[in-house]
Amino acid sequence: MTTFLSDSEHPHDVKAPPKSARRRAREFVLQGLYQWRVGGADEAAIEAYAPEMEGFAKADREFFVGTLRGVIGQGEALIEKISVHIDRPFTELSPVEACILMLGSFEMINHPETPYRVIINEAIELTKAFGGTDGHKYINGVLDKVAGVVRADEVAARKQGK
Repeated sequence: MTTFLSDSEHPHDVKAPPKSARRRAREFVLQGLYQWRVGGADEAAIEAYAPEMEGFAKADREFFVGTLRGVIGQGEALIEKISVHIDRPFTELSPVEACILMLGSFEMINHPETPYRVIINEAIELTKAFGGTDGHKYINGVLDKVAGVVRADEVAARKQGK
């Protein structure tokens, strides 16, 4: 006997869980960093425009502002930390991947309360949504190397199964 799914039971109809306020904030930070790197927008212009973007009201505004300002303020130091782990000059990375690497590195350095694997996973999800086809693999590899330096104890503990 063959069983068919009713129209309401098709797996493709299952909606993804709603995005957390923090994930939404990361998406807006990424968009703001892209405006900064590619369009030359300054921090004030990005912060002024963000609330007009669809879905911003559901984002973690405090995280958005702190992270956007932090990445821009620490930009050169972040690029230095990233550059030792990449296979080409930072300026040759796609703008989206460059911004995601800066965002992920900033979080690893400045948000020790967030496990590094969570930060990497969030960066991978951003790359899948906004980056190139296989960009998420590159982001994963680079951020894993950054974590090995800036979160050495946490990485070592994870590898030992603690």
